[in-house]
Amino acid sequence: MKNLENETLLDNPIWNSLVTGHAPIAVGADVGRGLARRYPADIGPLSAFREPTPEAYADLAAVVPAGDVAVLFLEDPAEIPAGWQSLAGGVLVQMVCPAVPDRRPLADRIVSLGPADFPEMVALTAATEPGPFRDHTATLGGFLGIRVDGRLAAMAGQRLSPTGFAEVSAVCTHPDFRSRGYAEALVATVARNIHAEGRIPFLTSYEANAGAIRVYQQVGFVLRRTFHLAVLKPPAAG
Repeated sequence: MKNLENETLLDNPIWNSLVTGHAPIAVGADVGRGLARRYPADIGPLSAFREPTPEAYADLAAVVPAGDVAVLFLEDPAEIPAGWQSLAGGVLVQMVCPAVPDRRPLADRIVSLGPADFPEMVALTAATEPGPFRDHTATLGGFLGIRVDGRLAAMAGQRLSPTGFAEVSAVCTHPDFRSRGYAEALVATVARNIHAEGRIPFLTSYEANAGAIRVYQQVGFVLRRTFHLAVLKPPAAG
């Protein structure tokens, strides 16, 4: 079992990903906006503050494309400035996997997914709604899938990347192929790959999603903390 060094990076995982592992693609720093960061729109709406101050909200509003939203993981329920709209919320749990999973994966069925698979991956997430997933989300890497008769039946990959950690994300199985152990096999394999890179896997799930949390616990993930999800639309420009 590995020590969770720099574990406090997981207390603000989107921000710390965008100022460490994913700093080269972060939106915000390049326009002098020091208090907020965001992923490029074609990767997804995940956004973060160093601290959720009115000034940080103003910085974030300046980098959210027109018509798009910001998805935030917050310590406390969002207190949004005037003009912002709250579109969705909820309580999230963060889980970590400090030990390499020892459950045997379905190695013969698991394949790497690449750019040629992106349209199918987007279609699968549209059918299953595992969280924000856009045309180039999969460029964040580490995506694996299971195909049945040529169809993409299930997949999982990596998303946030704070130093020393990697998030398991986009875990989804098409309704036609559920109850076959695919999610558990994929999560275990992605987590093993992350450990092999010398990093610690973590993930985020809705607190109410007891079935998914049970699968993650079977793989070896343990609860670490909770966040408040906020899906927000900034004021219209001008």
